[in-house]
Amino acid sequence: MAVRDIASLLVGVLLLFLTGGVRAGVEVNMEDRVEVMRGQTAEINCIFMPSDDVGDVMIQWLYTDSASVTHTLYYQDSAMGIVEKDTPFSDRISVNVTGATGTALLTITDVKLGDEQEFICQIRSKDGTGQGRTLLKVFETPELPTIEGYQTGIWVNNHELSKIGACETKNGYPKPNITWYRDKMPLHNFPDEVDSKPVVVVESSRLFSVKSELSMRVMRADKDALFYCEVSYYVPGGMRMTETRRIQVNVQYPSTAITMSVESPQGLIKEGDTVELQCLGNGNPQPAFTLKHGVTETILDSNVAVLNNVTRLNNGVYHCTTLDMDTYEEISGNTTLFANYLDDAVVDPQDPVVSQGEELTATCNALSSLKTHTVWFKDGEEVSKGHTLRLKDAMFDTAGTYVCMVTVPQIEGLETSGSLRVFVQGPPEITEPLTRDIEESKDTTINLSCHARGFPTPHITWSASDGQDLKMVTEEITEDSIHSTVSIKVTSDMNAFCNASNNEGVASVAYSIKAIRHTTTLATTTSTTTTSTTTSSPLSTTTVIAESAIPPKRIKKEKNGVIIAVVIICILLLAILGAVLYFLYKKGKICGRSGKQDLTKEKSTNDNIVVEMKSDNTEEAVLLGINGDRKPAGEQ
Repeated sequence: MAVRDIASLLVGVLLLFLTGGVRAGVEVNMEDRVEVMRGQTAEINCIFMPSDDVGDVMIQWLYTDSASVTHTLYYQDSAMGIVEKDTPFSDRISVNVTGATGTALLTITDVKLGDEQEFICQIRSKDGTGQGRTLLKVFETPELPTIEGYQTGIWVNNHELSKIGACETKNGYPKPNITWYRDKMPLHNFPDEVDSKPVVVVESSRLFSVKSELSMRVMRADKDALFYCEVSYYVPGGMRMTETRRIQVNVQYPSTAITMSVESPQGLIKEGDTVELQCLGNGNPQPAFTLKHGVTETILDSNVAVLNNVTRLNNGVYHCTTLDMDTYEEISGNTTLFANYLDDAVVDPQDPVVSQGEELTATCNALSSLKTHTVWFKDGEEVSKGHTLRLKDAMFDTAGTYVCMVTVPQIEGLETSGSLRVFVQGPPEITEPLTRDIEESKDTTINLSCHARGFPTPHITWSASDGQDLKMVTEEITEDSIHSTVSIKVTSDMNAFCNASNNEGVASVAYSIKAIRHTTTLATTTSTTTTSTTTSSPLSTTTVIAESAIPPKRIKKEKNGVIIAVVIICILLLAILGAVLYFLYKKGKICGRSGKQDLTKEKSTNDNIVVEMKSDNTEEAVLLGINGDRKPAGEQ
């Protein structure tokens, strides 16, 4: 240390001799400090104003190390510029001198932490010597800080400081600072209350890493507090800050009060629901609870009690109890459970019987803890609202099953239903068949159906006009109706009777059955002879019908209309043909006649012409006679 001090003293004396012994004629201006981030390029400018030509000026750059020893970096005179060898800056510096403005710019590339030194620019001329100094400051931004909270619970009644967490930032320059905060309020060290001790580590890279651990006496109010730390560090031009994430402390303290509530379901409760009761203490952690209902006590595994499929028997006041660990006294909270209910619907009267034309009044009631709403349905359609159903002027259509649906509007899904079977007493009523007139081929077996309703349930008997026994095929009987089907063999025209009867009366319906012989029609010849006073007229028709080998079919009425239409068309065609033949005859074109006929000549009956026409479609022949005289239309 003594040698270093002596060397510094000698350098000072030498500089004093160099500058003090001559008149100072050079003015040098430099910045007090230049700031730069590690790894970047630093520029230190030296501005001088010599009294003579710059070519006669000698420029020298020096630096002072951490031991305050001055070393030469660069020397330049009018002949040359030389960079000193074997210095930490030898391969990273350059100097640019500009005579017009009198500047000497020192540039240092890839700045390192060790470059943080004081740099001296010394200018010598024949008029004297001048120098300036600049301090180079190097910075490195630290890594983002991290925070770690201690997860173990902290009791508020601890007599010693409890560890809250640790905050750390690494690789910064110069040394960063860490400040702890609780809910945006800085925490400063205070005896027996707060202690945060930073630990600084200088890495091999000469960068600083800082770790701070916070210990403090926690209170109950700290259960919701947010803790974090702030790291402040320097950069060129000022200071910056960054914050960590927020953490909470697991503060533990005994419960002094208990609250109890129905956690689910929300809203009104109905029978059959699963109910969750929650016990909640104001301490941390939750204590062990005992559930009490009446004389029943249950120790809970957690702070939630589950009641499955509740009924009205579960209604009442429930208590959650626990022990105050400070006073060892029992504390409790309570809530009231009420399961709403809706009993089964009761319908009155049961299966009533009402005579036709009378009125029936029925009621549907269900005991409920809340107001109910009742709707009556029949065959899925709404017929009435309210608890009372009134059926006026009863008919067979009134009979059937009525369903009353009782609901509780305040609670969805709480509903019940009842049914009412109504019987209307009266004589049988036979449903009109689709047709009573039946045409069927002879020797064919057919089925006849008959449906009757009434109460008591009617009884159906069948009879036939030809005296044959009718074979029962099916018979379906309900409480107020019967459906019967019989088999009949058609042998001839006959009538069948469906007879329905009960204690109230009888009803009957007749079926008219016509036996059809299925036939094939042969060709038919019709001869017509006209007199001297008739031009053409059908006189008589003879039809011969023979059986065919074609299997018999039921004759349909539609076919008769088609045959009549065909016959009319054929008659019109024959009339037209007769007119043409008559015209040709008068002209002498047929039968050897020629020339005009005397219209006043008496016609002979031997001149009648007989034409025979046959039609395969109508199976009829029309003989049309035409004579030589034209008669008035009214006499033809």
